Amino acid sequence: MEELISYLLQFGHFNQKQIDLIKAKAEERLLPKGECFSEAGKIAKHLAFVQEGVLMICYYNNKGEEIVHHFVDENHFVVDLESFNHKISSMIYIRAVTDCKLVSFTFESFKELSEIIMDWDKVVNKITIKTLLDKVNVEQPKLNTDAKTRYLDFLKNFPNLANRIPLVHIASYLGVTATSLSRIRKNIR
Repeated sequence: MEELISYLLQFGHFNQKQIDLIKAKAEERLLPKGECFSEAGKIAKHLAFVQEGVLMICYYNNKGEEIVHHFVDENHFVVDLESFNHKISSMIYIRAVTDCKLVSFTFESFKELSEIIMDWDKVVNKITIKTLLDKVNVEQPKLNTDAKTRYLDFLKNFPNLANRIPLVHIASYLGVTATSLSRIRKNIR
C-alpha cells in the first residue's frame, strides 16, 4: 500500500487523515497469472494500482486473434477508464500476464475519495494526463517503423518486461508473428 501512497504524493499533497482514508477505501488483491481483471462485454467495476506484476490490455479482432494493445506494470494504474467512469460495457480485456499484487478501488470508493478529499480530482487528472502522454510517446514512434526497430524500441522502453512476458504477447504487441519475432531476436544476437 505504501507504493500507492508514494506514487500519489508525486502528484499532490495529502495530509495523514487523507492518506488513512485512501488506505481505508483501498483493498489489496492478488490476481493470478492468466486471470482477467476486467473483461470485454462487462462493465469495469474496479480501478487498481499495480504493486507487483504485469497485466496486458488486449482485444480480439474479427478473425478471433488476440491483439495485445499494451502492458501495465508496477507503479501504474490499470483500468478501462471509459467503462469505469461511464458504466458502459468494456471493449477490452485486462489480463494478468504474471501473478499480480494490486491495490484496488471500487467505483463507489473512488467516487467517495473524490467527494471527501478536496484535491483528489486534481491528482487523478495529473496522473491521467501523464499516463496518456507516456502512452503517446511510446506508441507514436511505432507507427512508421519496421519490426526490428519496434522490438529494439520495446527493449529500450520496457527493459524490465522483456524477460517477464511470453514472446507470443510481445509479438502481438509489436504487430508481428511469434515466428518473425524469434527470427528478429536471433538476428540481433
